[in-house]
Amino acid sequence: MLNQFSRSELIFGKVAIEKLLNSRVAVFGIGGVGSYAAEALVRAGVGAIDIFDDDKVCLTNINRQLFATRKTIGQYKVDVAEERLLDINPDVKITKHNIFVGKDNIDDIEFSKFNYIIDAIDTVSGKISLVEKANEYNIPIISAMGAGNKINPTRFEVTDIYKTEVCPLAKVMRSELKKRGIKKLKVVYSKEEPIKPKLIESAADESDYIEGVKRKGVTKRQIPGSTSFVPPVVGFIIAGEVIKDLTKE
Repeated sequence: MLNQFSRSELIFGKVAIEKLLNSRVAVFGIGGVGSYAAEALVRAGVGAIDIFDDDKVCLTNINRQLFATRKTIGQYKVDVAEERLLDINPDVKITKHNIFVGKDNIDDIEFSKFNYIIDAIDTVSGKISLVEKANEYNIPIISAMGAGNKINPTRFEVTDIYKTEVCPLAKVMRSELKKRGIKKLKVVYSKEEPIKPKLIESAADESDYIEGVKRKGVTKRQIPGSTSFVPPVVGFIIAGEVIKDLTKE
């Protein structure tokens, strides 16, 4: 009998689809990268997904984030994501975590329940904490490096963090992971040189540059530029890697 995963089953086979249905994936950050990764996983048949994000949808999210529309502005991203993902597959188990993951609360998360971790957050400290937890619990993890200030989606590739070059975020991650004795990390990154963001001359005040919530203990930084077509590509690449890994024989 045909079902919504019948076309996927033609590619992966029935056993692989069953593996996906029995898998639980944690997606940390459901913005430009994580939103597309999360939806791709649900459309592929992953049975349970945990989504972590404390942010609300704002106007400047619309150019690149799947769950951002004029209608959803002001709503929590995890709420909007849950509604859309359940509309795609009413049987998927969505667990929402409306939190900003950091050193103060990461120990409260039950990592042992996850079969895979997607790191799509944008703070180095948060990324490091996720990688450390993944290593502690021996859980596969894939991490998104910088997608901001990039305009060539064909330059992204999957590799180990210690084989990366050019990407400023990857450089910092290599250094920090080396200090902690972590010897490998699957990442998606680009060798494209970042474009320097142009000043928005019409900005009336600092609030025109800042999107989302202000987070305690997070250093203010320049907001990167973004496009409608680069972050989604990174999200789809990540989802593809997760699906391939989960369905390996």
